[in-house]
Amino acid sequence: MKRAVFLDKDGTLVEDVPWNVDPALLRFTPQALPALQRLAAAGYLLVIVTNQSGLATGRFTEAEFGVLQQALLQRLREEAGIEIAGLYLCPHAPAPDGSTLCDCRKPQPGMLLQAAQAHDIDLANSWMVGDILNDVEAGRRAGCRTVLLDRGGETEWLLTPIRTPHHVCEDLASAADAILDSDAVVAASARRAAASPGTELRR
Repeated sequence: MKRAVFLDKDGTLVEDVPWNVDPALLRFTPQALPALQRLAAAGYLLVIVTNQSGLATGRFTEAEFGVLQQALLQRLREEAGIEIAGLYLCPHAPAPDGSTLCDCRKPQPGMLLQAAQAHDIDLANSWMVGDILNDVEAGRRAGCRTVLLDRGGETEWLLTPIRTPHHVCEDLASAADAILDSDAVVAASARRAAASPGTELRR
């Protein structure tokens, strides 16, 4: 099975421009491209998972978002040689009280589970990176480890165990450091365990 890094889009991969579907306004967040290059080189699939309630509320159409999506994927490919394994979006709006009415809108894990099934992803060895705690909760609900980018996107800070990130970072470069360093420690521990001689039971 494959390892993946799931990426929130707005505020994480690209600067958050509310309801944007204009490719000319796409701006990558600081250090996003070199960070993704490092993760891809280390063998992680890169998957975008994004809430897009503007579809449900009529702020833009599927065709308009499709133009933005293609522009984003093309820029990643042409500017940095980065291939995205999949882009999954939730088109639903939350309830008036802010609760989730579907199983795909983060903090629900539906998009991650769908991607895992489609791409044979080992969720326990994968990561979710986002700029709000709903991203963290979605990742934890899916069984991933999580990184919160503290860039000002989270304003409520309603922390619970399932909304507590494994790491807090300032940008995608430091997030990539945290992911690669953590998995290197896990891999080293596994190698030591495999190399240790078994303990024989003596009569």
